[in-house]
Amino acid sequence: MTAADFRRIALSLEGVDEYSHAGLPAFRVGGRKFASLASQAGGYGNLMLALKQQAAFVEEAPEIFLPIPGGWGKMGHRHIRLAPASEDVLTGALRREWKLRIDMNAKTSRKKTPCGGEQRSNR
Repeated sequence: MTAADFRRIALSLEGVDEYSHAGLPAFRVGGRKFASLASQAGGYGNLMLALKQQAAFVEEAPEIFLPIPGGWGKMGHRHIRLAPASEDVLTGALRREWKLRIDMNAKTSRKKTPCGGEQRSNR
């Protein structure tokens, strides 16, 4: 897989848009980032995995999924080595994170109030 494949798969998911985060491609759904190509020069994509999912991904495929060192890794950010990843693995990982963000959005949907503040609602 390549950075172009990562982008294609991410953008194929419903409601996803690409934006620039620190000058690098990132992907979000409902305003929440779930993946990026911040490390594409090193042959990686980045996933914002839920903490519970981190260990499972790394344990299942340590040659493909790597923790990002430091604080980012402790928050759930992981590299995915693009070259050895199959389309099924990459699609599955991106879809899982996309779905997590969709679920998070449903739980904490935010609406702007007339005075400019945010109002949370549980839908």
